[in-house]
Amino acid sequence: MTNTLLVLIGPTGIGKTELSLNLAQQLNTVIISSDSRQIYKELKIGTAAPTTEQLQAVQHYMVGTHSISDYYNAYEFEQDVLKLLDTLFHSHTNVVMTGGSMMYVDAVCKGIDDLPTIDPELRKEVMETYEKEGLDAIRRQLKLLDPVFYEQVDLKNHKRVIHAVEVCLMTGQPYSSLRKNSAQERPFNILKIGLDMDRTELYDRINRRVDTMVEDGLFDEARTFYEHKALNALNTVGYKEIYGHLDGEYDADTAIELIKRNSRRYAKRQLSWFRRDKKINWFHPAQAEEIFKFVESSLKTI
Repeated sequence: MTNTLLVLIGPTGIGKTELSLNLAQQLNTVIISSDSRQIYKELKIGTAAPTTEQLQAVQHYMVGTHSISDYYNAYEFEQDVLKLLDTLFHSHTNVVMTGGSMMYVDAVCKGIDDLPTIDPELRKEVMETYEKEGLDAIRRQLKLLDPVFYEQVDLKNHKRVIHAVEVCLMTGQPYSSLRKNSAQERPFNILKIGLDMDRTELYDRINRRVDTMVEDGLFDEARTFYEHKALNALNTVGYKEIYGHLDGEYDADTAIELIKRNSRRYAKRQLSWFRRDKKINWFHPAQAEEIFKFVESSLKTI
């Protein structure tokens, strides 16, 4: 039987965790998290990290493996998971990977660019330009350094534009020349399951999930790491809105509404990204039995 990585993906708040547990238990296997924030051991509530009970029910990997002060990216995740799979496939024919971090999922399934770590001083210089002169100045810089990527990138996405400029300046080469153009071959099969549902239903789930996080102590968790708020690990939905509140920009109720709004927007971006992948087999999360039967029949034909 061929080794298979079962990839369970979908937007935030849709129910991937519970379904992945059931799937792993049915297949008598383990789970790898492909959530770019669940790797941070300090962040449990805001990342909806698996509970102690869930971690005891099924062995999880790539959960709580790093500190918020650690630099970590999708390329490193790819390398770590490929090494991990090489070991896991000796004892498991199938392994479940679940999460909604688009770049992390694609890194393992398709490969990602081995881009350089950006020098902190260089990053500081680029950020100062962005803060003083705005995104237009960074866009103009990118157009000069890499006109090819300038035509491809979402020019409204300041993080991608800034990162591309950083890479150009760090390497002395156009960012586009360093990017892979084709998916990497993997020594295992990949079966992708996507979860989706009606937008109204999904957004209601997201709103209720945020309320639960707040009840569970999200504000206290964020407050604990306030002095570290500039770290990349905390530049994420749920934390940055609370830091805006703690900085006096708005009240707590507004922070909660912003978390809900930004979580809904993130879910929309996730679905747009995943929808481009024609290899994903889509289901409603309530279709657990159909998903199990589909996986079972698919594994027989692989």
